[in-house]
Amino acid sequence: MTDIVVMETSKGTIEIELNRGMAPVTVKNFVQYVNDGFFNGLCFHRVIKRFMIQGGGFTPIGEHKETRDTIKIESRNGLKNVKGSIAMARTSDPNSASSQFFINTADNANLDYPSFDGHGYTVFGKVISGMIVVDEIEGASTGTKMTHRGPMQDWPKDEVCINKVSMKEA
Repeated sequence: MTDIVVMETSKGTIEIELNRGMAPVTVKNFVQYVNDGFFNGLCFHRVIKRFMIQGGGFTPIGEHKETRDTIKIESRNGLKNVKGSIAMARTSDPNSASSQFFINTADNANLDYPSFDGHGYTVFGKVISGMIVVDEIEGASTGTKMTHRGPMQDWPKDEVCINKVSMKEA
């Protein structure tokens, strides 16, 4: 069975095929967030041209949404941070990923295990439809947004909302 996520954004729809076989913990975690409706109403809050677009943690007004516990990193799974792949965002703690994800808009081999910090970033799927939407989000003009956590860089000046995320029916 293939896990496909449909992400309806304010810029259009992105379909993502998840790789449960190579990243079982990460996919289980992501699918649970999808099934809980967690991503609905959040935004892409970090956009860096020729690098990635990141979402899954903040509302358009800059409020951080509370998450479940963090998960164990699976960056040694052989999947690569290539253009169109989806990976988990994390802090400097390799086992700190929770709900935030990013879609690579370039080949980012520096994020592959062992990466610059010795840990890498867990890739768990790839965009199979809607890369033009990803490219449009990547092209957004960005700036600094004041949030309750302080200023955040690379925030799109015009909101890019995640309206609804769901599992595609087989």
